[in-house]
Amino acid sequence: MAEIGQQLLWDAADLLQTHDTRSASCELIARERLMLQLADQVAQIHKQAPAEAGPDNADQARKPGRPPGVRSTTRQAPQHMPGTSPLEGALVMPEPDTAARTSAVYLLFAHEPYFPGPGTQEINTTLVAADTLLHPRVLQPDGTRIHDLLTRGRKPGEIIPLATLTHELNGGADWPTVGDWERATVDLVHLVRTQMCDALSLGLPEVARALICTGPESQVRAFDAAAGEFTVYGPDDRTKVLTEVGVFLTGLAAEQPFWPGDGLLPPLCQSA
Repeated sequence: MAEIGQQLLWDAADLLQTHDTRSASCELIARERLMLQLADQVAQIHKQAPAEAGPDNADQARKPGRPPGVRSTTRQAPQHMPGTSPLEGALVMPEPDTAARTSAVYLLFAHEPYFPGPGTQEINTTLVAADTLLHPRVLQPDGTRIHDLLTRGRKPGEIIPLATLTHELNGGADWPTVGDWERATVDLVHLVRTQMCDALSLGLPEVARALICTGPESQVRAFDAAAGEFTVYGPDDRTKVLTEVGVFLTGLAAEQPFWPGDGLLPPLCQSA
């Protein structure tokens, strides 16, 4: 938390040096709110001695705000190749609208594969609620900035791949102005693996995973060794992958809303 607070101070100082007070006020207020919440969390940690969490209440100490009777779960989805899913329809992918924000969306991103346990399938892609980016154990203020970008001009329930954000950020050239997405996603995977938030954990096939790692208009070429030729997958195949994940997600979210974690930081203030 000390590292987060130091970064926030440096960011505030940079704003004051490079912007006039009026144009920087919104960002300065956001950083002040972040620092106040961090200070409150530190105070709460000091009040709770580690010895108070015995074997019987260790899980509650790790997840203090989890509603009684609700489990933090990581779920796995069936594997399908593009074009083989019987599901129809498509997720709506609207153009970003800075005037409208909704946090009721999801971030989908690929990462280094891992196995959650013996005899389980490989997990190589994860989906979390957008608000999980506001968790204090995600690199901040980077997570808060990515959350701000993720929630602009979306529709409730929409799944936004990380690659879509890269596409919107001038093909990734503007990521440095937002934050370190690699470190943020590593932190998100850690939260998922330690059951500090809800997630949908996926073992996507190679082509499906490659498609969600590309922009909305990109193509993926896969070599079929048996046929001795390449198969080209495009935007329609990418949409089918997202649609299938979306249908599976809808059933899970209907049973139990995704829990983004406890002690979330406030989102960036919205410009008028």
